[in-house]
Amino acid sequence: MKRLWGIFLCVLFICGVFPLTVQATAPEVKAKSALLMDTATGTVLYDSNAHDALAPASVTKVMTMLLIMEAIDEGRIHWDDTVTASEEAAAKGGSQIYLKVGETMSVADMVKSIAVSSANDCACAMAEHIAGSESAFVDMMNLRAQQLGMEDTHFVNCTGLDDDPEAAKHLTSAHDIAVMSRELLKNHPDIKKYTTIWMDTVRGGTFGLSNTNKLVRFYPGATGLKTGFTSGAGYCLSASAERDGMELIAVVMGSETSKDRFAACKSLLDYGFANYALVEPELNETMQVPVTMGKADLVTAVPAQSATLLVDKSQRNAVNVKYALEESVSAPVSKGQRLGTLTVTVGEQVLSEIPLVAENTVEKLTWGDLVLQFFKALTMSK
Repeated sequence: MKRLWGIFLCVLFICGVFPLTVQATAPEVKAKSALLMDTATGTVLYDSNAHDALAPASVTKVMTMLLIMEAIDEGRIHWDDTVTASEEAAAKGGSQIYLKVGETMSVADMVKSIAVSSANDCACAMAEHIAGSESAFVDMMNLRAQQLGMEDTHFVNCTGLDDDPEAAKHLTSAHDIAVMSRELLKNHPDIKKYTTIWMDTVRGGTFGLSNTNKLVRFYPGATGLKTGFTSGAGYCLSASAERDGMELIAVVMGSETSKDRFAACKSLLDYGFANYALVEPELNETMQVPVTMGKADLVTAVPAQSATLLVDKSQRNAVNVKYALEESVSAPVSKGQRLGTLTVTVGEQVLSEIPLVAENTVEKLTWGDLVLQFFKALTMSK
């Protein structure tokens, strides 16, 4: 019977009833929830209970680091600024570098301590440095979460510590962790200078730091990002890695052991790199549209957004591009005005349709311009 069933399936494949693409084996994940996301496009490649709201422990600090990096990139604080440890910061428990009240440290060393050693005292000190108090910083965290569409998330502190009753409300999901991780990695790549450190020091070389994310040392292409553990949250991890120009984010929450979380993220990342690829379709010619009554005869059409696509690896050499443009447009033409559509396909399957828009503005000819053109043409004809 099994032999007959096998012959039947082969006939179906040959006749085209089923696609010939072999489905990859799903990764093995020992965790309450998990998600795999492509950083460039935000495409979700795997999820398991990814919207369950759970305690994230120190993975919380992805948002803390995001707000720090935004403050640096916006010029509100600087890498060489001096940060002073308050009594509240020095009193933080859990992972720490044992700041003393009144001790000073640069923003750069504070960020290094947070990214590498998950220092709760430094996270609190940075929160106070940016917002004046940890509670005000938490308000910023929740506002940023809303802006990013993180609907499963509510923060009550900047560390992920859950040693007080209020911390029971400190929740997020694997999906939301991936979203904030993507925002951090994609728009603030300087953070990787710290999240990829395996061992380093602060305090002039007198205090050693060792990365809590073991994948940084043992997984090829690892770029970060953040571990977390409390007895209530279990073992959590947002792990990122880059290969062949593609960066992936693997998130697991609620693993029973540290070994399980690292194995789960490794399995997720291996699955993504083995089966998917990023493709940037190439435009082989300049796309231009004639302009009537304009101060320029042509306007160049460009894609309104990135045409980067995530595809099955088996499809990456079969991606085709075609475009349709307006025959002509009348001036004035506004920058960003729609001029056509770029269509990306694999065979008959449409992968993406991207608007083509005007690269620049083309002003309309005035009566004075027309008169001047008339006399120029008259002069040339003599």
